[in-house]
Amino acid sequence: MWAFAFAAMSFYWAAAMSFHWNFGLASAATIGNSIVALVRAHDHRLLVILWVTGALKLAAGMLALAFVRPWGERLIPHWALLSAGWCVGVLTILYGTANLAEHALMVRGIVATPAGLGLAAARWHLWLWDPWWLTGGILFLATTLFYERESTDRRAAR
Repeated sequence: MWAFAFAAMSFYWAAAMSFHWNFGLASAATIGNSIVALVRAHDHRLLVILWVTGALKLAAGMLALAFVRPWGERLIPHWALLSAGWCVGVLTILYGTANLAEHALMVRGIVATPAGLGLAAARWHLWLWDPWWLTGGILFLATTLFYERESTDRRAAR
């Protein structure tokens, strides 16, 4: 559900930008000043990035479903499923942790906040987006671990 909710956010921003919905600007401000400028300019590169990242997040959701649905092992080899789950989980946690540390230093005034981000967006990252990434990584690792244990138990029972 984490990945599908994350994909929905990307698609929402892409739709808001595509249809020039002004309320898309408010949510863009939680990402950074430079993103708001790109939204206002209707930059097509950002639009492509939003649609592509939305699709990648949907793929992450399908990967998570592959762990718990019978079709998962039929379509994806066991080793590939485990490798993908561990990689996605670890990389997502590393990304969230690094950003959390950096944004905490910015909010505390220890490190300068880039103008393209802005202090308000740094706070949003610290309290919403960085924990969101950490949560996703933890969920991926937990799902992968659950799958690994369940599949080991199933193979031992044979």
